[in-house]
Amino acid sequence: MPMLPAPSLPSSLMALLVVFESCFTAPSFRTFCALLAGLVVQTGPRTVCGMLAGAGLARVWAHDRAHRFFAHTRWSPERVGLALARLVVALLVPAQAPITVVIDDTLFRRRGKKVWGASWFHDGSATGKTKTGYGHNWVILAILVRLPFISRPVCLPVLARLVIKNTTSASRLWLATQMVAQLARAFPDRQLDAVADSAFTGRDLRTLPDRVSWTTRPRKDAALYELAPPRTGTRGRPRLKGPRLGSLAALAATETFTPATVVRYQSPSTVQIAKVTCLWYTVFGPREARVIFLREPGTRRGYDLVLITTDTTSDPATLVERYAARWAIEVAIADAKQLFGAGQTHTRTAAAVQRVIPFTLLAQTITVLWYATAGHHPDDLADRRAAAPWYASKSQPSTLDMLIKLRRVLIGPYPIL
Repeated sequence: MPMLPAPSLPSSLMALLVVFESCFTAPSFRTFCALLAGLVVQTGPRTVCGMLAGAGLARVWAHDRAHRFFAHTRWSPERVGLALARLVVALLVPAQAPITVVIDDTLFRRRGKKVWGASWFHDGSATGKTKTGYGHNWVILAILVRLPFISRPVCLPVLARLVIKNTTSASRLWLATQMVAQLARAFPDRQLDAVADSAFTGRDLRTLPDRVSWTTRPRKDAALYELAPPRTGTRGRPRLKGPRLGSLAALAATETFTPATVVRYQSPSTVQIAKVTCLWYTVFGPREARVIFLREPGTRRGYDLVLITTDTTSDPATLVERYAARWAIEVAIADAKQLFGAGQTHTRTAAAVQRVIPFTLLAQTITVLWYATAGHHPDDLADRRAAAPWYASKSQPSTLDMLIKLRRVLIGPYPIL
């Protein structure tokens, strides 16, 4: 059977995509490259047929080839995601440096009773008091990186798991710990520092290896204990934890706060910080943890922010900055929905539903990687300000600028090969 024609992609992009060649068969890899390019080029709805039309293959390939790629072709989103994670770390994370990952969940709205896995979930962006929406809830893991031409931290999504009600996968925390464990196995000699909000706390965190730290916000009623006392030498099981500590408010009232300078959201400020070493036995088990209290200047409250972490080596100011950088995943999720059309496909079968969102997130991360390694030029900002003069104060490229640059390279002649 003769091979169908494939689009001609620039070598700068193929240098990134070739990493995924081992994840597919040869025909599937050609389809993968075509649909990814089509998703980037497409300015209309990013449906499966929209991707095919964006690649300029709507009259060349049968449309069911694109649908079959998501619904029937044999490839694993987890394997592709781990290959993407290795690429991100190799290109953008300094050698031997800890890998910082951020976890969050979001709802992609869908309609129709026959859409596999769709249900009612919490939706913080919904209007009204109920804050619910119908669709697919995804837990997303992103790697936090620093780009030389952007002052803010950037989150690059690499793994995503679908929340499926009435199954083991109904637990967002379980899905998050599974992805972090996968990433830890992929980087056996690297420290992983995970950051998540207060929704991602529970007993599943006990299963993580010691070289994975977890930073989050504790519940107000968190039962904290002193460290386990030394063995007494007498018969019987040694104590697993010391006496119970007071509430968070009581602890903050008795601790000594010291000034520290932290940089949050690109703005330095001087705050008051206190730390308490303890056990959160119901969540972290016997693993030592630290509670970080933060007071803003001029506050009269006991604390304005409280964190708990199993990272006992980093200083408190670094931990506060790490948690503040968690906001980058909110920006990444908004970009995925608004710029890359995540959630716009009309897929309904189980395999297609579980593949299309990871594929879209991969296209987003590849776009940023391409721009960081081959697409960035100092004149990009001047070109953007000339095209949009109302952005006169624009000093750094946005994700939209990166997407437009790659789109122009794919559509027509451009001085990048």
